[in-house]
Amino acid sequence: MALADDSRLFRDGLAGLLAATGVEVTACVGDGRALLAAVETDPPDAVVLDIRMPPSFTDEGLRVAAELRARHPAVGILVLSTYAEWSFATHLLGLTGGGAGYLVKDRVEDVDALRDALTRVAKGEPVVDPEIVVELVRERRRADQSGLDRLGDREREVLTLMAEGRSNTGIARRLHLSAKSVETYVSSIFTKLNLPPAPDDNRRVQAVLTWLRH
Repeated sequence: MALADDSRLFRDGLAGLLAATGVEVTACVGDGRALLAAVETDPPDAVVLDIRMPPSFTDEGLRVAAELRARHPAVGILVLSTYAEWSFATHLLGLTGGGAGYLVKDRVEDVDALRDALTRVAKGEPVVDPEIVVELVRERRRADQSGLDRLGDREREVLTLMAEGRSNTGIARRLHLSAKSVETYVSSIFTKLNLPPAPDDNRRVQAVLTWLRH
C-alpha cells in the first residue's frame, strides 16, 4: 500500500498503525506528484491519499485519483477527508474501473474498518463512509422535495431554456413547438415544483432557482 498526506505526523502515524497490523506500506509521501511517481515505480494493491494536498489544498486528491485510475486501473484508491463531502465522494466513485473508496479521517481510528476498506478497494469494490451515505440520502430527499424528479424530459428541456433566460417565444422557436405548447409545459412545471401564483413572487425565477440548486 502507498500513502500520501501533507501532514507528516498523520501519515507517519497511519503508516505505523497499518504496518503494525500486517499491511505492507511501500511508499509514504507528502503530495500527489510524489505518490504518482512511487506508484509508477512500484504499483501497490491500493493507495491512501488525502483529498486536500499541496499546492492549492482544494481537490488535489481527486485529480491524483483520476490520474492514477487512468495509468493504473487495477490499483485500488482510498481517499481520506476531514469532512463528509458527498459531492467529492460521488465524483470519486464515478471513476471508471477499479475499486475506489471515500472515508472521513476520523474513521482511521478504527483499524479493522480501515483494513477492510483497503481490502475491498484492492479487490475492485466501492467503499463509502457511513456519514457520506447519510448526506447522499439527505440530498436525494431535498431533490425529491423540490419536485424536479417529477418533471418529464420535455419539461426539463423547457426549464433548462428558462434558466438560460429565454422567453416562451424563444423556447418555442428553439424546441420547434407552438407558443401554446410551451405555455402548457411552463404551467406544468410550476405545478410540479409546487409554485402556486402569488402577487409578490416571480414563479419563473423561483423555478429557475430550484433547478440551479439541484
